Amino acid sequence: MIDITSKPVSYREATATGFIKLKPETIHRIKNKLVEKGDVLTASTIAAINAVKNTPLLLPLCHNIPITNVDVKYNVEDEGIRVYVTVKSTAQTGVEMEALTGVAIALLNIWDMVKKYEKDESGQYPYTVITDIRVISKVKVEQRENQN
Repeated sequence: MIDITSKPVSYREATATGFIKLKPETIHRIKNKLVEKGDVLTASTIAAINAVKNTPLLLPLCHNIPITNVDVKYNVEDEGIRVYVTVKSTAQTGVEMEALTGVAIALLNIWDMVKKYEKDESGQYPYTVITDIRVISKVKVEQRENQN
């Protein structure tokens, strides 16, 4: 683990994204809340938030930092769903890994909830793929000392 003891606390924000390619019929089911396991986007939002908060447990060299906000958004597209996770903190280190972890788990949760509809006749997933997980925005604002 990197020593961040001497680093100042700063406002940190990162947004990550990723995409899951799904069959058109599956997208229809998600939009119309016809998935047997439940509301896919709501459950995936909860999964993403849990993942963000537990990133240091999953990635052992990440620091445990205070998360001040997690925002999860979805773009339901013709070929699948794009997930965006924005994480905010006031900490001594960034929140990119938390945002990436949130995206990855949201995408995996979507897959888990719709896998029944994505399988082919032999039980394989020839169409379903998770791609393009990346950080699209990172913000750091140094905190200034109160000058009275």
